[in-house]
Amino acid sequence: MVSFEMNDMKKIGIGLTGFGVMFSFLGVMFMFDKGLLAMGNILFVSGVMLTIGPKSTIQFFMKRQNYKGSIAFVLGFFLVLIGRPIIGMIIEAYGFIVLFRGFWPTIAVFLQRIPVLGWIFQLPVISSFLGTKRGKRVPV
Repeated sequence: MVSFEMNDMKKIGIGLTGFGVMFSFLGVMFMFDKGLLAMGNILFVSGVMLTIGPKSTIQFFMKRQNYKGSIAFVLGFFLVLIGRPIIGMIIEAYGFIVLFRGFWPTIAVFLQRIPVLGWIFQLPVISSFLGTKRGKRVPV
């Protein structure tokens, strides 16, 4: 059974995931700096592993419907590590989108509930783009 309590490992995992996203963003901003991108990838993957646990991480990446995304993500990760950051990030972004496509409605609802910026995500144009309407998922 999945535990929803917030222990120290999950707090560290969320922090590492956040730093991984930040380093990846900085790596893209600094003209695809391979060092920052590699550090961002390592921090992101280790943060996800600490947040949901190693067993759940392996199960998530090894699901049959996630094979395409997992292969693309790992291939992009490898290309960034060996020094091909632009191609690696493109392939990795595709894998990330395919892997986490089931989480986009949840992320959209979360973004709409942020106190200061939530009103931007509740605008009709952006809300229709995110696929939500008044905090509820729109049937696809």
